[in-house]
Amino acid sequence: MPPASAGLDGITAGHGADGKPVHEPASTGQVEPGGNAEHGRTILLTPASQIRMRPVAWTWTNRIPSGALTVIPGREGIGKSLTLAWLTAQITRGILPGRHHGTPRPVIYAATEDSWSQTIGPRLFAAGADMDMVYRVDVQHDGGFDSLTLPRDCTALGREISRLGVALLAADPLLSLIHAGIDTHRDRDLRTALEPLVNMADRTGCAVVGLAHFNKSASPDALNLITGSRAFSAVARAVIAIARDDDAGDGSCVMSQAKNNLGPLDLPSLRYVVESVEIPTDEGPAYVGKLTITGESDRSVGDILGDSAGGTVEDRTERDDCADWLKAYLTSQGGEAAREDVLKAARAAGFAEATLKRARSRAKVTTSRAGFPASSTWQLNPAHAT
Repeated sequence: MPPASAGLDGITAGHGADGKPVHEPASTGQVEPGGNAEHGRTILLTPASQIRMRPVAWTWTNRIPSGALTVIPGREGIGKSLTLAWLTAQITRGILPGRHHGTPRPVIYAATEDSWSQTIGPRLFAAGADMDMVYRVDVQHDGGFDSLTLPRDCTALGREISRLGVALLAADPLLSLIHAGIDTHRDRDLRTALEPLVNMADRTGCAVVGLAHFNKSASPDALNLITGSRAFSAVARAVIAIARDDDAGDGSCVMSQAKNNLGPLDLPSLRYVVESVEIPTDEGPAYVGKLTITGESDRSVGDILGDSAGGTVEDRTERDDCADWLKAYLTSQGGEAAREDVLKAARAAGFAEATLKRARSRAKVTTSRAGFPASSTWQLNPAHAT
């Protein structure tokens, strides 16, 4: 086999963190007549038949692919960093559903905006992470220390990921790792940093999960709200958007799959709450946030963003009318009804399913799932029945 080199797919041959080989391009290395190398560049053609096919591996089943970039965008103050701490704890304990379930794996945590001693470390501890398996990353440079910078440090980072068998590179936030000389609002420029990163992820089998911020625009589409170039969402194979559901009344937030190039998109949204917990330190107790997933959510991030985007007076009026109808219907059913029965009755009353979902939060209706296969029941909170 010829030396490892980049094939037509732009992926360099190598081995993943699990020891299995990844793309193995076999090129003839031949240059067609008149195709002499220019400035040290040579065209290498690899037959598709010689590229090993493999199934998608999932770090978090159907949500976060291994060997690829996943972006988690959202607004400030809704637990994006706590989501990364939760993921880190799940992976270092081997309890996240996916390829590493039952096998704890190391995580590299790259963070620049918060203190490790006062914020990041306590958050990881509170989330239940195995602190011996979480690595802070610094770069030694000219006798001092610097932050990890993309794309400059991708090659060295890949070596450390392979050496330790790291399952997750957590970037908090992803934007802060991009070299200062790169214009992150220009698609072509940003790709010069992101594409080497995803190639490194593919070679090592490591999942890269980076946080991103929403801009101030109003849109129901989370991909359109990510600050910076569209390349953030274009290069990422998966996007998990998060948003606070103000209509829920309990301060809870929702996470939804906004993009999934390698798996299903119609995954159930998940609801979570952030609670303050006390942890011990050598200098006394510290208080940090901890994310707890409470179950599935009937409302998606798209629904929440759609509400935030405003809508017409008629839309808001219809939602309020539907909320009144929903409370009356559930009251007539003894306070609860199967989700399918509610949907059927709502359609008969002239309400669309999307309107019903928004009205459910407005009416303070809760949901529960039980049985096998699981079925959902909508329940009217007695405190809001009138």
